[in-house]
Amino acid sequence: MTEFDGEDEFDDEKSKSQIKRELRELKVLGQALIALPLKDIEKLDLPERVYDSVVKAQSMTHGALKREVGFIGRLIADEDHAVIAENVAKLKQVHHGDVKQFHQLEQWRDDLLAGDAQIMTLLHQQFDEFDGQYVRQLVRNAAKEVSQSKAPKSSRLLFKYLQQCQSK
Repeated sequence: MTEFDGEDEFDDEKSKSQIKRELRELKVLGQALIALPLKDIEKLDLPERVYDSVVKAQSMTHGALKREVGFIGRLIADEDHAVIAENVAKLKQVHHGDVKQFHQLEQWRDDLLAGDAQIMTLLHQQFDEFDGQYVRQLVRNAAKEVSQSKAPKSSRLLFKYLQQCQSK
């Protein structure tokens, strides 16, 4: 054997720094799991040990939480952590899209309540079954409710109607 063959054995080994970086990434993934609501955690199809630890950690604070995050990181290391990370990223991306749609609906409602005529035209073009007469009625009722200092019932109904139009 030559001296060169012995050096190839060391190329496959990870440095201590690399191992620490990977463990830190797994802990960050564990923290991301803990931060998710229970309904989202259930969607991830986590291994039972990881799921139980994540749910338990959600009720912990300070030192206990820090220890549990490390434990979850070690549990994730034994599993296919790339798949778990990918699923968490997809879940967050879906959530971000929902938030963006919600903000768009709020903006449309606010523009309608402000009397923007262009938004009415845009919504007619955007949605096939858009009922402009109903929307104008809701806008008038919302203005009346504001002037009489009543609860914004019509404003809420307008938002719900826009949601229905968008979901069709």
